[in-house]
Amino acid sequence: MTKKILSTFLFVFFSLGITLNSEAQRRKKKNDKKVTTTPKKKPTKKGIQPYGKVVTKKHKTDNGLFKVHSKDNKYLFEIPDSLLNREMLMVTRIAKTANGIGFGGGKQNTQVLRWVKKHKKILLRVVSHNVVADSILPIHEAVVNSNFEPILYAFPIKAFSKDSTATVIDATSLFSNDVKAIGLPQFRRKAYKISKVDKNRSYIERMSSYPKNIEVRHVKTYVSNKPPSNASVGAVSLELSNSMILLPKTPMKRRYFDERVGWFTSSQTDYGLDTQKSKSVTYLDRWRLEVKDEDLQKFKRGELVEPKKQIVYYIDRATPKKWRKYIKQGIEDWQVAFEAAGFKNAIIAKDPPSKEEDPDWSPEDVRYSVVRYLASPIPNANGPHVSDPRSGEILESDINWYHNVMSLLHNWYFIQTAAINPEARSNKFKDAIMGRLIRFVSSHEVGHTMGLPHNMGSSVAYPVDSLRSANFTKKYGTAPSIMDYARFNYVAQPEDKGVAMMPNIGPYDKYAINWGYRPILNTSAKNEKATLNKWIIEKANDPIYRFGHQQAGNVIDPSSQTEDLGDDAIKASTYGIKNLQRILPKLEQWTTEDGEDYKELKTMYGQLMGQFNRYMGHVSSNIGGVYEYFKTSDQKGAVYVHVPKNHQKKALKFINNELFKTPNWLINKNIISKTQYSGSIERISSLQTRTLNRILKTGRLTRLIENEVLNGNKAYTIVNMMGDLRKGIWSELYTNKTIDTYRRNLQRAHIDRLNFLLNKAKNQRSPRRSGGYFKQTAVTINQSDIKAVVRGELKRLKRDVKRSIPAAKNTITRYHLQDIADRIDTILKPKK
Repeated sequence: MTKKILSTFLFVFFSLGITLNSEAQRRKKKNDKKVTTTPKKKPTKKGIQPYGKVVTKKHKTDNGLFKVHSKDNKYLFEIPDSLLNREMLMVTRIAKTANGIGFGGGKQNTQVLRWVKKHKKILLRVVSHNVVADSILPIHEAVVNSNFEPILYAFPIKAFSKDSTATVIDATSLFSNDVKAIGLPQFRRKAYKISKVDKNRSYIERMSSYPKNIEVRHVKTYVSNKPPSNASVGAVSLELSNSMILLPKTPMKRRYFDERVGWFTSSQTDYGLDTQKSKSVTYLDRWRLEVKDEDLQKFKRGELVEPKKQIVYYIDRATPKKWRKYIKQGIEDWQVAFEAAGFKNAIIAKDPPSKEEDPDWSPEDVRYSVVRYLASPIPNANGPHVSDPRSGEILESDINWYHNVMSLLHNWYFIQTAAINPEARSNKFKDAIMGRLIRFVSSHEVGHTMGLPHNMGSSVAYPVDSLRSANFTKKYGTAPSIMDYARFNYVAQPEDKGVAMMPNIGPYDKYAINWGYRPILNTSAKNEKATLNKWIIEKANDPIYRFGHQQAGNVIDPSSQTEDLGDDAIKASTYGIKNLQRILPKLEQWTTEDGEDYKELKTMYGQLMGQFNRYMGHVSSNIGGVYEYFKTSDQKGAVYVHVPKNHQKKALKFINNELFKTPNWLINKNIISKTQYSGSIERISSLQTRTLNRILKTGRLTRLIENEVLNGNKAYTIVNMMGDLRKGIWSELYTNKTIDTYRRNLQRAHIDRLNFLLNKAKNQRSPRRSGGYFKQTAVTINQSDIKAVVRGELKRLKRDVKRSIPAAKNTITRYHLQDIADRIDTILKPKK
């Protein structure tokens, strides 16, 4: 019975279980049916969409290199497949800036970029041309493997064009985010202690597409702990310009650089050369000037021919009409230089089309090079250019012309020529005079855009007295090159009637343009070198054709300085000072008008002081100076030559007489009483101290020591120089005369500098790269003779000062000498 009941129970339970399970299965199938009948979800916007859904009728389209579609501050790039993998140059410049942050037009970054399609993305890769090897060489593969192109940015593909020949991406974030490679460079971030970009205060201004380039303007606000201006804002705001320029499919033939002819350059490290090491190759930045096929025979016969493509500069519409012709003349002045290279009408100036003639014309279009007229207080002009890093081909150049460059020209022309030139004796020049000055600056800046840097070694080619000759200066100008900073003729004296006041396109300029631009037909860039070297050797012994680097920071070669004239700085500066002495008594008369204040008088008094200071710099740089004459091994003579002993000695004598002996003629009581309530003593003291410290730089003293080691008695030694300096600054100790206020200040400055050299001067290292703009003499100060000589000078001075105290002429002189003796004691035995 029990078993039967149990069996029945199990059967019922089992049957119930089956029933329950079947019901569950039926419910599941029913639910499954419901799931399958649920409508499908809409595709997410993250995937690739139909073109019409991404680029809508509400978008505004700008056709050019890419189609740029914009809507609601979002920007889409439609990149043709034909431009994928093409190299493009991205140039970042400051468009608008605040005080202290560079200047408008200043280049900040340059990158070569390539757009690459990979899976469902477009990658923006950075291309390096720094390290190369010919693709036919086995080492090419190793170079490629060592130069994997980094990915700057990745963009999801939004859509494909209707004909599937272009890809659409959203490019907004590339310019709205802080992409350092196309933004403010690291050195500025470090200087201003920038931490990040404030997106709330940053935005894209616009994007414009042209046939060969895309221009982007965007405002960036960087959070800064050390902004150069507007510190209360705690940020640096500026407008950046990014130019993305399509590089030519076929690079131009290079022309290799030679340091004996000054040129802006590009360079690469080439592992494919037949040498036992990698080698840097450097080539010229220059325009692509080529002979038309139909003119080849004419060119070979020496006839002038027009190039296939002229260099054309447009004058900005914003340029005042009365100045346009002078800027144009400055541009076309270079035609004579290109004629030396075999081309006629190679460079021309044009007015841009009016808005009615061509509403789409823009100075930002890379097809047009433009002299941009900028309403800015910056007293300057500059001529940057954009070049293909593969070949050096200049693709475009915009000269930035700031309105206030005219104030700079006025001040230079006034101070340097008013003594002999009535046209320069006013606050406002006649339009014809200012126009001629504008033409001069225009020519200079255009020279930069041709590839020519400053040639500061040019002006020393002309004898000083030749600059006083009307016949000579009208024929040759004031320097062989307009690329020197040979401003205006401060050497000429009132009796020198008819002299030229400024340089023109000179013989060096014609020589350099011929060397860089004359086509050498039917030969490779490598094989051109023999011809180029021959052209240099033909002119090598003529100083007119010499190139001298501009020197920043330390002037080591005194024959390659800014703002100087002639082959003898002492003689030229003597003439220059005579003219300043003629100008000073007339300064109030020439700068003031009834009813006006004395601002112009104050400005020009400061300019006169500045010009006098330049003369002191020109002369003092000869002390411890070393001439630099670029040569190759097939030329005779030394590259580096110390300035002769007698000339160095004369230079210091000049400084002692003209500056360290109080220049009382500069202290004009009438002008001081109308322009400053105090500071006249400090002004003279500052002039003297600046030159004194320049003479007593550790690098200069080291070169004096080296000169003695190398040349013995032929050298101007450090001991000789220190003795001559002491006798000039402290002459009252040996003549028993009263020491005036200015001299007391100078003597204290001398003691301060000796203290610096003995107790505070630090070691200096040579720059990593020799030559160029920045030079510095290496000094290990504790192992140098400098400290021993300085200590000896201090002891000698202490002895001479103590001897002179009893004979002091007045109380202040006695107090001064007593103080000097105590100061020297402290310097020789400083407290620890």
